[in-house]
Amino acid sequence: MNGRIKMLLGSAAIASALTLSACGSNSAGAGKEKLVISTWGFSEDFFNEDVYAPFEEEHNVDIVVETGNNAERLNKIRQGNSDVDLVYLSDYYAQQGVDDGLFEELDSSKLTNLDKIYDAAKTPNGEGYGPAYTIGQFGIAYNPEMVKGSVTSWKDLWNAEWESNVAIPGITTTTGPMFLDAASKVSGNDSFNEDAAFKQLDALKPNIVNEYNQTSEFVNMFGQGEIAGGPIMEMYFSSLKEAVPEAEFVTPEEGGYAVMNTVNVVKDSDQKELAEEFINYQLSTEVQEKTAKAKVDSPVNTEVVLSDEEQEGVTYGEDVIEKLNVLPADFLVENSKQWIDRWNKEVTK
Repeated sequence: MNGRIKMLLGSAAIASALTLSACGSNSAGAGKEKLVISTWGFSEDFFNEDVYAPFEEEHNVDIVVETGNNAERLNKIRQGNSDVDLVYLSDYYAQQGVDDGLFEELDSSKLTNLDKIYDAAKTPNGEGYGPAYTIGQFGIAYNPEMVKGSVTSWKDLWNAEWESNVAIPGITTTTGPMFLDAASKVSGNDSFNEDAAFKQLDALKPNIVNEYNQTSEFVNMFGQGEIAGGPIMEMYFSSLKEAVPEAEFVTPEEGGYAVMNTVNVVKDSDQKELAEEFINYQLSTEVQEKTAKAKVDSPVNTEVVLSDEEQEGVTYGEDVIEKLNVLPADFLVENSKQWIDRWNKEVTK
């Protein structure tokens, strides 16, 4: 059966499938080349039908997908317990992979669509490594019926109107360090000041209902009226609007934060050329437009054109991207352990 994608959730399942194929199984794709992709596993149906299947058909290849969170998938590659060819990671985890020598340097001549994407997306982890295929925005979402006045600044989360109404991301999440930096800005510092940031977060405690480590937790609390809102990625705003139609998303006047997800070829992959072709395909105007209109990923391809309705919940446009604060991934890697230890002692209830 052409174009069938085998969603396999663990290495044991992959090994079993390959064994059956080797024994002359009639399973789909027998004898085809295989490209193993490691990713998060959200919007699986969309990726299967609209992204993976067309590539499979064009290149006569079977795509095998392994899923999990950033940390567990990166550790699997570190330990050599995976035959992954291509890995999707946030820029913070991708930087760890670069530092550990886990990725191949890319042949930029094969990535012809690089010229079509924002400069910020081209080399977020250094020259030669994978581009960001999407840049999202971290800002503030809120229910205006539960908050007095307008929300325009990160500072507004500290207002009395938000008492016992805010959910914040945990420090080990992708956006936790971004909110720590936002707290530093609220304290009056133009450049990051760790002591001031933690002091500012201590002042926020009366307004904090909970920390969330998965965005679904925020969405559930918001939908049930347990929180008025808080810091969250714009890509989840459509889910918030479904739960609370009057919900609003704000880019704070101090600036939102760029959330970059990258794609890299794993070291010693025997499918490097095919993997590079897939990265180039991922950056194409066609694929970027599909994922943006489906509100799955915000586009980095500058040729993508979206209507006003299609833009809702999507980080879109060069003017928006250029204003986002960017925290260098190497800076996050260097300081993360220290911040986590301090956060657990001073912030977590």
